[in-house]
Amino acid sequence: MIQITEQQNIVTVTLDRAKKHNALSAELIDALHNGLDEIEQHKDMRCMVLAGNGRSFCAGMDLKGVIDDPQAMGAMLQGLARVSRRIRNLPVPTIARIQGAAVGGGCGLMVVCDFAFTHPESKVGYPEVDLGVCPAVVAPWLIKKLGAGKARAMLLAGGTMSGEQGFKAGLATHLCELEDLPTAVTDFAENLAKGGKNALATTKRWLNELDGSLNDDILQKGADLSAKIIAGDEAQARLGPLYAK
Repeated sequence: MIQITEQQNIVTVTLDRAKKHNALSAELIDALHNGLDEIEQHKDMRCMVLAGNGRSFCAGMDLKGVIDDPQAMGAMLQGLARVSRRIRNLPVPTIARIQGAAVGGGCGLMVVCDFAFTHPESKVGYPEVDLGVCPAVVAPWLIKKLGAGKARAMLLAGGTMSGEQGFKAGLATHLCELEDLPTAVTDFAENLAKGGKNALATTKRWLNELDGSLNDDILQKGADLSAKIIAGDEAQARLGPLYAK
């Protein structure tokens, strides 16, 4: 479900469910947790890149098989909340490499990273309300990224936007052409890796403390809210036909 590679102390974690556009299934979320178990023990890691195989970075949550099982659905959402927190709390800079769609939970993974590179024609955003779903799991990270007012407007409006629009809105920190994306990310990661290890780790911990990234109660409540709304009649009526195909 994921690939982990290393080059010059830069670790790349690649979502590897390309046929499903790297949608977040329970198995993929578990694989991410297992991968984080491994890289958290990597004492020489200086930067982490989060990427996706195929045309998409991550198409959001894959609820097939759990749409009628609130308990399993809740477990998936809790798992995604914990993965996001673990990525946020890695002691090294993190970069999301967005070569294609980063939607819903995928956009959540994008903004939880310290940096995000994308290209003008990618697709990013949060269409949850269009589907009768509450974007409660991703909301805390988006508020930290954009501020409460801009995050409110984006989440309530729903829909998606181009990578260029997402960059201008602040979802991505860097914009380049698709063919230049891998090299741009590698060059930036190598430059980040030159920073002082202890200085970077301490700065990240302090920033996380300042912006509330360590508040587990908020993250758990977000997962509970999302699970409750997905299990409701409105979301079931809109999502059911999608997962019946």
